[in-house]
Amino acid sequence: MAKGKTTPFEFLQQVRQEGSKVTWPTRKETMVTTGMVFVMVLLAALFFLIVDQILRFGVGAVLGLGG
Repeated sequence: MAKGKTTPFEFLQQVRQEGSKVTWPTRKETMVTTGMVFVMVLLAALFFLIVDQILRFGVGAVLGLGG
């Protein structure tokens, strides 16, 4: 087999071999990881909401806006 010359059939065989080497997560690991992602997204959203409100208050105070 010449280097760099791979037939579609050989390519699919190689993909299948590599896929069998992967350690796939269990359902529980996937659910825990998904839950952690949602928690981190919620925390990031709350953080940026708080920072935004602080900056809005600060800019409003400096520019004399908002009453």
